[in-house]
Amino acid sequence: MAVKRRYESERRQEQARQTRRAILDAAGRLFAEAGYAATPLTAVAAAAGVAVQTVYAVFGNKRQLLSDLVDVTTAGDDEPVALPDRAFVAEIRALADPRAKLVRYARQLTEVHQRNVAVMVALAGAATADADAAAIWRKNVEERRRGMGMFAAELVATGGVRPEHDVDSVADVLWLAMDSRNYDWLVRTRGWSTERFERWYVDTVSAAVLA
Repeated sequence: MAVKRRYESERRQEQARQTRRAILDAAGRLFAEAGYAATPLTAVAAAAGVAVQTVYAVFGNKRQLLSDLVDVTTAGDDEPVALPDRAFVAEIRALADPRAKLVRYARQLTEVHQRNVAVMVALAGAATADADAAAIWRKNVEERRRGMGMFAAELVATGGVRPEHDVDSVADVLWLAMDSRNYDWLVRTRGWSTERFERWYVDTVSAAVLA
């Protein structure tokens, strides 16, 4: 009986994960197509093939759904692992050369943009008129700035940064260069390849901050 109960518990957990994923996928499509404000949770539920009560049960409200969507599309999964603890960060730290660090980060950044650029562009637009979206946008901006502060410290510690820069000014450059709207314009609008975008990122940041 214990084995059967464990199996049933695992099956329910997997069903819950699949339901959560379906809702997030539906929300990502609809928020990008119609806009956050114009998309009711009933539409998200219908697109996900679940009852609207299920959406409320899983996420609580529309703001939390948007917040979780941003987090999941940024991380690439729903695992409770903070970005600073992810494998790519350890790989960047293991590199001694500052340009090599930028190359590795550019690959990671491009992967993130490929997953979440539509969501982030939709969020940026919604933030101009919706208080909940604006709060989530500010939170994301603050988190990105903190992350770039950590990366800036890594670069400065190599000794390869130009003398007029400090950690704060390097973080400012990194924060600007990583903005999803750069990827949206260059890749999705202008038709650049992802490889060209990565080269642009590395060359632009290197020219701005590296000795």
